[in-house]
Order: sequence, then structure tokens, then C-alpha cells
Amino acid sequence: MSSDRGFSFQTGEKNTFSVVDYVLFGLTLAISTFIGFFYAIKDRKVTDTKLFLLAGGKMNFAPVSMSLLASFMSAITLLGTPAEMYNYGTMYWWIGLSYAGSVFLAAHIYVPIFYRLRITTCYEYLGKRFSRGVRLMGTCIFSLQMIIYMSIVLYGPSLALNAVTGISLWGAIVSVGSLCTIYTAVGGMKAVLWTDTFQVVMMIIGLMATLIQGCIEMGGFSNAWEIAKRNERVYFDDFRPDPGVRHSFWALTVGSAFLWGSVYGTNQAQVQRALSCGSLKQAQIALWINFPGLNAILILSSLVGIVMYAFYSTCDPIKFGLIMASDQLYPLFVMDLLSHVPGVPGLFVACIFSGTLSTISSGLNSLAAVTLTDIIRPKVPDLSEKTATNISKITALVYGVICLGLTYVASKLGNILQAALSLFGIVGAPMLGLFTLGMVFPWANYQGAYAGTLTSLVVMLWIGTGAYITKPVAWKAPISMHGCNWNLTRDGTVLSNINTTLLNATLTDTIKSPPDGLDRLYSLSYLWYSCTAMAIVVIIGLIVSFITGRQDPTKIDARLICPLFDIVFPFLPEKARKPLRFGVKHEGKYDADEEMKSKQKPLLEMADKVPEILNERDIEITVHASVDYSKRRNQSKKCFP
Repeated sequence: MSSDRGFSFQTGEKNTFSVVDYVLFGLTLAISTFIGFFYAIKDRKVTDTKLFLLAGGKMNFAPVSMSLLASFMSAITLLGTPAEMYNYGTMYWWIGLSYAGSVFLAAHIYVPIFYRLRITTCYEYLGKRFSRGVRLMGTCIFSLQMIIYMSIVLYGPSLALNAVTGISLWGAIVSVGSLCTIYTAVGGMKAVLWTDTFQVVMMIIGLMATLIQGCIEMGGFSNAWEIAKRNERVYFDDFRPDPGVRHSFWALTVGSAFLWGSVYGTNQAQVQRALSCGSLKQAQIALWINFPGLNAILILSSLVGIVMYAFYSTCDPIKFGLIMASDQLYPLFVMDLLSHVPGVPGLFVACIFSGTLSTISSGLNSLAAVTLTDIIRPKVPDLSEKTATNISKITALVYGVICLGLTYVASKLGNILQAALSLFGIVGAPMLGLFTLGMVFPWANYQGAYAGTLTSLVVMLWIGTGAYITKPVAWKAPISMHGCNWNLTRDGTVLSNINTTLLNATLTDTIKSPPDGLDRLYSLSYLWYSCTAMAIVVIIGLIVSFITGRQDPTKIDARLICPLFDIVFPFLPEKARKPLRFGVKHEGKYDADEEMKSKQKPLLEMADKVPEILNERDIEITVHASVDYSKRRNQSKKCFP
């Protein structure tokens, strides 16, 4: 490893941003904001909520797939995954398999029903399937989840980058949060989709830049891999079935499939993007493109983490006192590697905040959609399109301000990757259970929906709170300190005088005794939260539904039910599949919709041309009026010279 430049663990000092870095960082924010204002100006004459919230429902799968990829592969992933490799090793890599299961659930179970119902928010489904109250409950749970999640996404990266690069904490929070809120509010869904596409490119460039430079510094990736392997960072064989194991093969593949299934299949921020596609097939293609895309970002982030560990293998920056938390490891690594090239650290920060921008813009747009569609319009059904669009824009602004105000809460949540995924399991997964209850089990009624969802929320909040208080300790791979430069003075204190016990030591985290009683429950891996939450909703929901009077499957609207076994086992003979439909009549359930669609097609085509017709008509009227006025004025001059 070259030491000509003097790295942080050798000098005891962290590198900071140059002027060029700040310029590149600001330029990235400016480009994203420009895209938002471009679409605001381009579509300024069209006051249509469908255009603002769903981009007119005619988007190509390419930008939609990039937006789906960017929305939850945020700065949390970019900071958290390399730190995961550093602290715990390569076991986390197995999570890539779970993406296939989650995409399948979204593309073939949940999204087709939402798309064919031609709804704006997935919570409209709950109103049709259960009741208006269940719909409102789902909207409120989603809103709470997204506001907290956006706060984590905004605060976590800002804090990490502030600690390492010297960039202003509240300057970053306010500038990024404000600009993102503004371009989302004025540009709508089109702005979100195209800025997300730009931001995915930025994320990949940032990851590639640090990976390439890191490999050069370490003399090749194979050397970094060997160092990580020698120090217990490379292992893939934890197949223990114990749900208390933080990252076992089963938790990462099965448990995580339901976690990401709740994100892609029943989270409005993702569903709304799928609904903006021109056809269901394009929506499904956009979702499936995410499988290789998610794995590409996972692999790049993991490789960066391996190289980062090799770089700091002889001196842990946290124990050495350079940084305070694992989420700051990646920014420190970048500043050590790339600060000698002006502008490249700025590009990295732009990459990190591109992930933040994409997540917040997606969240704000979806919150505006559910507030208008599920809360305001049911109370005020005769809103004009212009008024509804303006309300959506104002709502996005208000939620942006709330998100900025809640960033303090996010500072108390610890590891940002685990905190974010735990949030999806605790709050988001009960919603996956609720939609599953409605779509797969035709006997479920609204009493069961209430009971199952609320019970699941209470139990998962109890487990999550218990885990936060007791803080179960997971095994961490050993770290070494023998390469740190202890002959330094920091703040007037000689480090070697206070850290002599760490010199040349190899450290591992202390493991507590095996948990028992309630501690056993609190030690449940956060990756099993989603599966547990969904199971509670379905079991309690069905029990209460049968007690209070189940629905008759033969009388239910078949468009609201997913023929699960027809989708999962299409190769079975009809005799075997028919009883598995439980009396629901799926044959011809979309015929009336297709007939209506064919009748409405000429009207829809004409509606698309209305703005052009009106503009041409306005010009024609203006010309005729001008000519008519000139004639009358000339006549009046003759009569009254």
C-alpha cells in the first residue's frame, strides 16, 4: 500500500473538501433541480393530476425501471453495505437471491391487480376489498413509514459525510431536502422518474470510481480478497435455521424476499412508478429489470466493502478515534483514497446524495398521491383537476418540511442500514400482510383486516422496541490495531498514553450469553420481521373473519382476488387448479373492462389532442377577433371622422 500521501490512520487527520469538490456537489444538485423545473415548464398548461402523479400513465419501462431501482437503493445502501462487509463479512451477499422472489411477488401477484383496477394508489384497493376505514388505516400507516424513512435517508448520509468530509451537517440537510422538495413539487412524477435515472448513473459512477482506485491502492482485488479471507471476512456457509441469527442464509434469502416484496409490491412509492407505465407488460418488465440492477449495486457495494476492509485491516478507524460509527467508514475511505484528485470526492458525495434525492423525491410524490386520492378526494369529490393538482404540489411541499423537521429523530436510530430495513419490517410488512389477506384469501372481511393489521403492528413495534432497548449483540469479525500510528497528538493528548492496551491487539466484540425469555424474542433477526408481521396479519385476520362471518368467495368481485395457484403452478392440470380457486369466478372477469376500454379509446385519443385543439382554437379566435375589431374600427372612423 502506498503511503506517500499519508492516510488518516497514519497522520491522525481527515482530509476535507476542496473548492472543486463543492462545485461538483452543487452541480449535481443543480442538474436534478433543472430536470424538475424543465418538466414543470414543459407541462405548465396541463392541469391533470394523472400527469402530475402518474406521468400520464404512458411512461416507457426504461426510466421507470431506473426510478424503481433508485428509490430504495438509496444512500443508506451505498453507506451501509460496505460497512456490513467490513464488520460482519460476505454473508450479506446472499441477499441478492431474495431480490428474485420479491420482484416475482410484485410483478405477478400484487401489481397486476392494482394496474387492472386503474387506480392511482394501492390503498384504493383496500377500500374496494374491505372498507373505507381500512383504506384510511393503510394510508396513515404508509404515511408514517415514509416520513420516518425519508428522515433516516436524509439525516444518516448527511451526518456521515459531515463527520468525515467537513461538509456542513445542516447545510447538507437543508439544501438537499429543500431542493428535492421543490423539484418534486413543481415537476411531479416525470421529474422524479428522469432525475432518478440520472441519479442511478451517478451512484454507479461513484461506486466504480472508489472500487477501481481502491484496487489500484491494494495492488489488485485478489490481494484485498486474500486479506479479508485471512481475517474472517469471507464466508458464505451460515445455514443455521435459528431465526435469532442476524444474517443466516435463510434470513437473507427467504426473510428478505418478503421484506423487499413489501417494498416493491405494496409500497405506494414503488407501486406508483409501476402504474405510470403504458401497459401492464411494461410495468412487469420494469420490475424485472430491477433484479439484475439491484444485484449490480449490491455486488459493487460489497466489493467496495472488501477492498475497504483490506485498506483498514491493520487499523480500525473507529477504535482509533477517527470516526464514531460504521456508516462513516465509506466516506473516510473515499477521502483517504481520492482526496489527492480535486473534484473526485465531490463526485462521490454527489453519488451518495443522488441516492438520497431519489428516495426523498419518490416518497414526497407518493405521499402527495395518497393524501389527495385517499384522504381529500373522498371528502371533496367534486375537486377540479387544476385545484387537485395544486393541492398535490402544496402537499408535497408540506411533507418535505415535515421530513426536514424529523431528521433529529433519525439520529437516535443507530446503524442506518439495519434501522431502515427494520422500519420496513415493523411498519411496512403489516401492509404486505393486509394486501395478501385481501388478494389471496377470499374469505377475509374488514373486521379481520382491522384485527390482523393492528395486532401485527403492536407485536412488531413491541419486538422492535425491545430489540432497540436490549440491543442484542451480533458477532463481528476481529479487527486489528497494530498498524495505527500511536505517536500522535490530538487535542493535546498523546494517543499512545491512553491507548497502550490497544497497540498490536486483535479485538473482537464481546458476545453476551445466549438470550432467553423475552430477550429471545427481541433477538429475532430484523430480516424476519416482514415474514413474521405478514404471518400475524393473515392468521389473526382469518380467525377473526371466520368468527365474525366470512365473505362468500362466489359473490366477491374476482378482480380483487389473485388466482395464486394459477400463477405459481400453471403447469398443474385444470382439475387440480379449479378447487384451489375456492369458488372465485375468475373466468372473464376483465371482459367488461376491456369492452369499456375499447369504447373509450377514441375518446381518450381525442382527449389527448384537446390541448393542441384548444391552442389552435385560441389562435383562430384571436385572429378572427382582431380582424373583426379592425373592420369595426374602420367603419366607425368613416361614420365619425
